[in-house]
Amino acid sequence: MLVESTELLGRQVYTNDGRLLGEVTNLVVDVENAKIDGLFLAEPSGLLVEESKPINVPYRWVSAVNDVVILRFFPRRVSMKKAPAHPPQAEAVAAPAR
Repeated sequence: MLVESTELLGRQVYTNDGRLLGEVTNLVVDVENAKIDGLFLAEPSGLLVEESKPINVPYRWVSAVNDVVILRFFPRRVSMKKAPAHPPQAEAVAAPAR
């Protein structure tokens, strides 16, 4: 069954073990090669993605598309890396006494 890219919008996305990840809100498109690179989910499940932060699911992870999208792979839980509060500063080097 062929599905037009616009038909993917609004489809529910499930992991290969049946967990609801979220709903497709946009597509990431490789315009040069005329192909879909990823599915953008603005509000994924907080059980699977830390703080329900928006994610881009690589299209190569998609196993099947019909009434829903089923992924062949998705990590157990996605955590966001925290940036350090203060970037490490270089240690001050004392000038030699003259």
